Amino acid sequence: MENTTSVLGQAYQIFFTVVLIFLALMVVLCLIRAIIGPRIADRIVATNMMGTMIMVMIAILALMMKEGYLVDICLIYAMISFLAVICLTKVYMGVYREKKLEEEKKNGSD
Repeated sequence: MENTTSVLGQAYQIFFTVVLIFLALMVVLCLIRAIIGPRIADRIVATNMMGTMIMVMIAILALMMKEGYLVDICLIYAMISFLAVICLTKVYMGVYREKKLEEEKKNGSD
């Protein structure tokens, strides 16, 4: 019975490690998408996805290391990530409105 438990524990460790490596690769790909764009909306979505994947990575680390405080860090990171996306969206909407007003003034004066 004890042998089965240790084998299952090792299988979980390997699975969690593979998932962490996969998520790290996905975070790098999202970072590339956030850098190259091409639109601001793509950058905001990529930033949001990076935050979500990092939260999952922290949760998996909490399971692997059996540390409860990492769950608290994950929740705090979720709040900060949510606020960051809201701020980025607010800035984007302000820039979009300014451009639209400039275009309307330009078209109205012609």
